[in-house]
Amino acid sequence: MNMDPEQMAMRAPHSPIWGVGWLTGWRLTFGRTDSKWESSIATIVEDAEEHVFVVLYDVPDWEETSLDQWEGAVRGAYHKVRLRVQTLDGEVVAWFYVLDGYEGGLPAARYLCTLADAAERAGAPDDYVKELRERPCTSAP
Repeated sequence: MNMDPEQMAMRAPHSPIWGVGWLTGWRLTFGRTDSKWESSIATIVEDAEEHVFVVLYDVPDWEETSLDQWEGAVRGAYHKVRLRVQTLDGEVVAWFYVLDGYEGGLPAARYLCTLADAAERAGAPDDYVKELRERPCTSAP
């Protein structure tokens, strides 16, 4: 998940943060092992009872291809979906990367910590960040 502005700046340097919001009817989960993190990696799945805090970026068309390569969309690791996001300014439509692998597995502690730190810096509510930090994981940070 590209909540971390520093990571996003490396992957798509001309894509500033647009805002934050909630993806309702979806939940954060983890799937398939990624060799970089040696753990399951983040994705979202439909779940009518859940919501996911998200950071939105203004990605120009010409930089979208570069981001697709970083995220593995061109290799088939992820595919993009357009979803409605609730923001303080109303509803917007944005695209998200959804893992093409299966759901299951645990993230490494450092990966989970990276997600929680990014959510906290982006202004996610304290209880949401706390829940992220308390999720089961595979190793100590």
